[in-house]
Amino acid sequence: MAPSVDDLEPIFRAEYGRCVTTLITAFGDIDLVEDAVQDAFTIALRTWAQDGVPRKPRAWITTTARRRAIDRLRRDARGRELQRHATASDDDTATEEVGPVHDDRLRLIFTCCHPALATDTQVALTLRLLGGLRTEEVARAFLVPIETMAKRLVRAKHKIRAAQIPYRIPTDAKLPDRLPGVLAVVYLIYSTGADGPAGDDLCAEAIRLARTLADLMPDESEVAGLLALLLLTESRRQARRHDGRLVLLADQDRATWDAALIAEGTAIVLGCVRRDHPGPYQIQAAINAVHADAASIETTDWAQVMALYDHLYQLTPTPVVALNRAIAIGEVDGPAAALALTDDLRLDGYWPYHATRADLLHRLGRDSEAADGYTRAAAMAPGEAEREYLAGRLGGLS
Repeated sequence: MAPSVDDLEPIFRAEYGRCVTTLITAFGDIDLVEDAVQDAFTIALRTWAQDGVPRKPRAWITTTARRRAIDRLRRDARGRELQRHATASDDDTATEEVGPVHDDRLRLIFTCCHPALATDTQVALTLRLLGGLRTEEVARAFLVPIETMAKRLVRAKHKIRAAQIPYRIPTDAKLPDRLPGVLAVVYLIYSTGADGPAGDDLCAEAIRLARTLADLMPDESEVAGLLALLLLTESRRQARRHDGRLVLLADQDRATWDAALIAEGTAIVLGCVRRDHPGPYQIQAAINAVHADAASIETTDWAQVMALYDHLYQLTPTPVVALNRAIAIGEVDGPAAALALTDDLRLDGYWPYHATRADLLHRLGRDSEAADGYTRAAAMAPGEAEREYLAGRLGGLS
């Protein structure tokens, strides 16, 4: 049977970043490479329908994309020098760069996280290039309109071209300067996978990248914290869905949580505590470790969770952190205290915000207001599972 677009989606997710990495090294032009790789996947959909999926799809895509890029350069007098360089390496292999980073996808992250770009732009651009995420998916990860993200990506590409920022590996001394953007990219790769259709591939890739980073930079506490956070989150990811339905933490079957991942993540958290250089990823990992240690939602040490969120909010005073902090406070001091904290948050376009407020309002007996909140959340929710859950909550109001 001929492959469909859905059949090629896992291949696209798995190979897009590697193909882009190889060709950016050869051509040094983001727009040219992105267009060529996307053209190659379009050609693949047509060609593989007749010939079948090749044994090495990445090599097929890379070769086809390289030839498409060279064809475009031949029509552009400004591209002759790039064409000569790219043609010289037309052997389906990338020249190994000398430097501390040997993983091809991790190299792409480090090269895109150049200090000339703002951290948010570094993260957005790398998500777009690394995983082939559509602009709307990247925009959703940043809670901004699609048009805003599209302009941000265009400006980033223009800045790289105008400043002639090289695609090369930073030296050991410069790696820490790039680290905040790199960690943010890996975290968002995982988050996108956890909430999206390509979950298993993206989540596994994020954990692999985090492990590689931990091997590369064993003295960086935040790298360890990120790895612990991903492992502890992954330990219960499968429990978040049951028969396609969303299952919140309070209702999850904790017997299905992955004990090996919990043990590994918790051990890393304890190591971070001993280092005593807390950062945002370490604190988030510690919060997840507290949840993993509890036998039920009722026996969770919410006072400790609240204290950790207090510390996290001091380091990263974002509205999303404030919302999660309010949820913890609601478990300790009651829903009225939590609701008072949510009223001033600017998260009108964030569906969990409306769902959280609706839950607090319901607990306070204000069901008509809660119904409005669940309705607004359902209108914004990105997936069918989330919408079904919210519809159930709405239907359960008195």
